[in-house]
Amino acid sequence: MKRFIPPFLNKGPFVPVIRLQGVISSRAMSDASMAPLIERAFGRGKPAAVAVVVNSPGGSPAQSSLIAARIRRLADEKNIRVHVFIEDAAASGGYWLACAGDDIWVDPSSIVGSIGVISSGFGFPEFLARHGIERRVHTAGRSKSLADPFLPEKPEDVARLKAIQAPIHDAFIAHVKARRGAKLAEADLFNADIWVGRQAVDLGLADGVGHLVPKMKELYGKDVRLVPHAPKRGLLARFGFRAAQAAFGAVEDRSAWARLGL
Repeated sequence: MKRFIPPFLNKGPFVPVIRLQGVISSRAMSDASMAPLIERAFGRGKPAAVAVVVNSPGGSPAQSSLIAARIRRLADEKNIRVHVFIEDAAASGGYWLACAGDDIWVDPSSIVGSIGVISSGFGFPEFLARHGIERRVHTAGRSKSLADPFLPEKPEDVARLKAIQAPIHDAFIAHVKARRGAKLAEADLFNADIWVGRQAVDLGLADGVGHLVPKMKELYGKDVRLVPHAPKRGLLARFGFRAAQAAFGAVEDRSAWARLGL
């Protein structure tokens, strides 16, 4: 008969699991909010590896870069392998995060890619004119009021926005190439297209189809322990004082997911 060993005495391999979920922004999932989890996952004990679950439509390029860089820095410093598992999507900034892994595993229905940069908004100049509303803006610096939604779109504003987007896109491409290297197919992968499941594997954007629990058991044995690392909710959050902020954030999240058809 197999002897029962309490979990706290089990000295078998363990794998911390970090979940990167939702839109990436300074308000929601940011380097500052995720840093304690990531540092704790890499810093406690001697993990066999670290698993990162990504489910994100993207968001801030800077925050995506900072989070991914933190994961890679700790992985390299401590010589710990990182396995990434994509759920619904790792698109745009979400794929930036996924590339922090040494390997990337997808579900057959996962959406992957969108290696591009987007700036979107609305324009209301005709609405203002129709209702007799005069827009008054005074700036010091001619570029201070860039792409004002209450003024007609200017070709010079569009050119300026594209000039801002270009180096961000270049940094994204460089990150993907550096992390995926020779695995990438010789195809146009950087025009912001998205692919599903096995398509992403065929193009080298992911390494295979696999789910967290069975893959970790396959790699580290059936007795491997998966240790979730989740953010702690503050006192105010637990009592619902952030309801208004959460409602506003839900609109932003819904818009980001909708771009993927989800």
